[in-house]
Amino acid sequence: MSSHDVISTDVLIVGGGPSGLATAIELANKLEQTGQKKRVMLIEKGSSIGSHILSGAVLMPEVFKTLLSTEEFDAIPFDSAVSTDVTVKLNDTGEMELPFHPPYMNNAGNQIASLAEVCRYLAKVAQSKGVEIYTGFAVDDMLYDSEGKVAGVKTKDTGIDHNGEKLKNYQAGTVVEAKITILAEGTRGSLTKKVIERFNLDSGKNPQIYSLGVKEIWKVPEGNIEAGAVYHTFGYPLEDKSEFGGGFIYGLSENRVALGLVVGLDYADPRFDTHAAMQIWKTHPYVSKFLAGGSILEFGAKTLPEGGWNAMPKYYEDNLMIVGDSAGFLTTARLKGVHLAIGSGMYAAQTAVEALEKGDSSKKTLAKYEALVNDSFIYKEMYPIRNMRAVMQDGMVLGGLKMGIQLVTGGTCLFVPKVHADADTTQKFSEFAGVPFTTRFAGQLEWDKKLTFDKVTGVFHSKTMHDEHQPVHLVVNNPEEFQRSNIEEYGLAEEAFCPAEVYELHVDRKTGAKSLRLHAENCVHCKTCDIKSPNGGITWTTPYGGDGPEYSYM
Repeated sequence: MSSHDVISTDVLIVGGGPSGLATAIELANKLEQTGQKKRVMLIEKGSSIGSHILSGAVLMPEVFKTLLSTEEFDAIPFDSAVSTDVTVKLNDTGEMELPFHPPYMNNAGNQIASLAEVCRYLAKVAQSKGVEIYTGFAVDDMLYDSEGKVAGVKTKDTGIDHNGEKLKNYQAGTVVEAKITILAEGTRGSLTKKVIERFNLDSGKNPQIYSLGVKEIWKVPEGNIEAGAVYHTFGYPLEDKSEFGGGFIYGLSENRVALGLVVGLDYADPRFDTHAAMQIWKTHPYVSKFLAGGSILEFGAKTLPEGGWNAMPKYYEDNLMIVGDSAGFLTTARLKGVHLAIGSGMYAAQTAVEALEKGDSSKKTLAKYEALVNDSFIYKEMYPIRNMRAVMQDGMVLGGLKMGIQLVTGGTCLFVPKVHADADTTQKFSEFAGVPFTTRFAGQLEWDKKLTFDKVTGVFHSKTMHDEHQPVHLVVNNPEEFQRSNIEEYGLAEEAFCPAEVYELHVDRKTGAKSLRLHAENCVHCKTCDIKSPNGGITWTTPYGGDGPEYSYM
């Protein structure tokens, strides 16, 4: 007999971010309207709602009006309405403010917010409508019925040591059976990866590609920046045609600043380090002026899906739907996905309610989810720029020209570069012909711990904690190949691209032998290693529920 507890629900939502919470609220609203009495359950791996949520975030408020009542909408904890909106080209000696907004980048009418705070509020709304929310539970496996169809999930067993042996505090995970399971895990969801592979949901699609965002929140002297000010930068310290991305600086209430650098993970240089690039970016006079006299409050990092419409998998199967970042609902041109995540959650919920009413959650019935998306603002926003991220591999000038052509043609464009998975774009040390990141910024990679910080200090400001007795949640898939290739040929690129100093290249002083030292306790759950590691060297799995960062206002 199994030692696992078994509970059942009508709809199970895995993930307490904006897409999962929007799904829950819309489900509750529509179930009440149709008179159905159904159980809706949401499981979140963070210790609380919001503790693993990180976003810019400049939000487009209109979508909330379709989800919430007027009274509920009026109570959303937005921080500041956008009052200033500037795009800046940086170089190593100065800057130029653009006299216009690049397409899709206008933020008039938008709101700056802490997405963590907004999610905490949405959770209260969902609970008030009868949704059951359970935090601190990591889900590590899907359940399938006798026909191979999704039947629910299993939460992670706890009380196991590094060697897989049960300790005195062993607790078997819980089996959660569900008529419909909705995955809202956020970027690079570990369960989503499994179902995409099992059901071949990405057949005929471009590989999904990602960016990594490194973010900090500062407290600064009064007068440094006004609440509601939005500045986006591009250029320095990134190299055109080699690295794609840019920075953001947002003025918050109470003399705080949210700022960060977002970089596409399709770069070739095995030494490139997004965290270090962000620290260098902060030293530019245009950026540092906003931080003068201030101090850091919080640090975090997160990946974003950037592949766009052409990289999105089929996001439904029998008894299953995928929403938000897990399915790739994000517009790179806007650097925004929250409104798309909420929209996808609402359409999944509407589909689920009809399926429950029919007593049929087959993929034929759940195909309505795709139909709703295709007839919505999501399609109208994402489809015309479906090739945007691909053409930007040609650089800002040629890529920008191709982007302009797409805006005229509705997305059609000749000579679109082929997209490769981020893990495949990293080059070996011996192959990389450009100037390495460490050479480009030689003499600038020492951190003063006042304006610039090392990775371990960042981890401290993320309040990350893990049970260090548990099995390591970062799995080296093939240790022999990892040693031969990832360490010897790529110089442990993981050490550079990880923003939290999880991966350390150890060189024996006597023999010169190289080896990996893994500091899984530092992990901020950004999933970069799962995405960028050459040869698919690392698989990120869920650690114990409640482990990881403890973001307050990210």
